[in-house]
Amino acid sequence: MVPPVASCRCHFFDGCGDLQLPLPPGGGEHWVDEVLRRRFLRLARWKEKRRRLDSLPVSSLMEFNREDEIQQLSLSADFLVELSDGIFTQREPTSSFATFSHQAVDFILSSLRNILSSKREKELVEEIIDGLVARLMKRMCTIPENTGSVDCSDAQFSVQHLFRKLGHEEFIGQRIILAVSQKISNVSEILLLVDPFDDSFPDMHDNMFIMIQLIEFLISDYIKKWLCCEQFDKKIFEEWARSILKARKDLEVLENINGLYVVYIERVVGRLAREVAPAAHQGKLDLDVFSKLLC
Repeated sequence: MVPPVASCRCHFFDGCGDLQLPLPPGGGEHWVDEVLRRRFLRLARWKEKRRRLDSLPVSSLMEFNREDEIQQLSLSADFLVELSDGIFTQREPTSSFATFSHQAVDFILSSLRNILSSKREKELVEEIIDGLVARLMKRMCTIPENTGSVDCSDAQFSVQHLFRKLGHEEFIGQRIILAVSQKISNVSEILLLVDPFDDSFPDMHDNMFIMIQLIEFLISDYIKKWLCCEQFDKKIFEEWARSILKARKDLEVLENINGLYVVYIERVVGRLAREVAPAAHQGKLDLDVFSKLLC
C-alpha cells in the first residue's frame, strides 16, 4: 500500500487545459521543500526495493551510490511512470496521484538543474530523460484494454499535463516537442492506411489532437523562457522546428479525412513563428527554417 497523504487538496492539476498559465514566483526556480523531498525519496526507494524483491530486472542505473543525484533522477523518472500507469488501472487513488506526481515532477526538475549545473554525465542524463519522455508518450497515446470504469480521456490529459509541467526545464521541454512532433508524423502515415471503421481509428484520432495541443501548450508556456536560458540547445531547437514543419506537411495530406488537423497545426506553427521571430534574427534559428514557418 502507498502511504497515505495529507487530506489537503493538491493544486498541481489546476488549470489543466488552459493556455498561458502564470509561472510561479521567481520564474519557477523555487527549492523543493526538504520535508517533501525526503519523504518522496523514501517512497521512491521503497518501491524500487520492492521491485527488486519481486525479481524484476533492475536497471544498471540503480548501481550508483544511494545519494548519487543521477540515481535519484532515474528513481524519480521510474516512479513517475509507475504513477501514470496507476491512473489507467486504478492502482492509485486520485488524491495520491496528484500529490505524488507533483512531488515527482518537482524532484525531477530540481535534480536535473543540479546535474546540468555541474556539467557532468550529460549523455547519461539525456538517456534518462529520453526514456522518461518515450514511456510517458506511450501511456498518453495508448488506451489499455480492460480499463473498467476508468475515464481514459481524463487519464490521458493528466499525462499530458505531466509533460507540460516537466517542460518547464528547457532540457526536457525541447525533447518533448521533438518526440511529439515525430509521433504526429508517424500517426498521420498510419491514418492514411487505416480503415476508418477500424476499432483503433477513434483512439488515433483523439491522440492526434492531444499531441498537437501539447505542443501548443509548451510553446505558449515556455518558449520565451527557453530562448533566454544560458544552456539553450540551438541544435535541438532547429531539429524540432523542422519536425513541426514536417508534421504540418504530413497532416496536409490528411485534409480530406479531417481538415481540423491542419487548422490546429497551423495555429501551432503561427504561434511558434511569432514567438521565435526575435531569436531568428539573433541567429538562434536558421532563417531558412523561420521563413518556412511564415509560409
